[in-house]
Amino acid sequence: MKKGEKRKQDLLMTAYEMFSQIGYENTSIDMIIEKAGIAKGTYYYYFKSKEQTLEEVIGMILDKETEKALAIKSADIPVPQKLMAVIACFKPDISESSMVDALNKPENLVMHERFNEKLIERVVPIISDIASQGIEEGIFDCEDVPERVRMMLILANKVFDETGYTDKDIKVFIDIVEKILCAKPGTMAFLADAIKG
Repeated sequence: MKKGEKRKQDLLMTAYEMFSQIGYENTSIDMIIEKAGIAKGTYYYYFKSKEQTLEEVIGMILDKETEKALAIKSADIPVPQKLMAVIACFKPDISESSMVDALNKPENLVMHERFNEKLIERVVPIISDIASQGIEEGIFDCEDVPERVRMMLILANKVFDETGYTDKDIKVFIDIVEKILCAKPGTMAFLADAIKG
C-alpha cells in the first residue's frame, strides 16, 4: 500500500472509531484531525467534508462485511444456513449504531439512500449465487435470480429499515420471499430469526 493510501486508511479508521465511540453528530472534523495528528489541509486533501468521510467509512464497513459474506458463500454448509449467515454479515455491529442512527436522520436521506444502493449492489451477486445453488439442489425453482434477489432486498430494506415492523410483517415478508424464489412454504421460515436477531 502506498504511503498516501495508508494515510487515508488511517484517517478512515480514526473517523470510524470516533463515529462509533462518540457518534457521528458529536464528532467534528477538528476532532478527527487532532486525534490523527495531521494538518487540516491534509484532511481536506483526502476528504471534501465530514459527510464524504462517513460515506467512505460506510464503504470500508461494507468491504469488511462483503469479505465475510464471500467466505460464507464458499463454505460447505446448507443453503438456508448460508443465506442466514450472509444476511447476518450485513447487519451493523452495536458499535456502529451511531453511524446507522446518523444515516437514518431525515437530513441524511440522500446518504441513507446511497448506503442502501451500495449495500444492495454488494449483496445481490452473493445471494444470487447462493440462490442458484438452491435451484441446483431443488430448494428453489425460479429464473431471473438476480432480479428476484434485488426485489427481495429492496422490500426488506423498506420494511425492516425502521423498528416499527410486527411479527405479522415478518410472516408476510417470508411468505413473499418464498413466492419470489418459488420455494415450498416453510422453506424460508428461518429468516424470522435472522430478522429478529
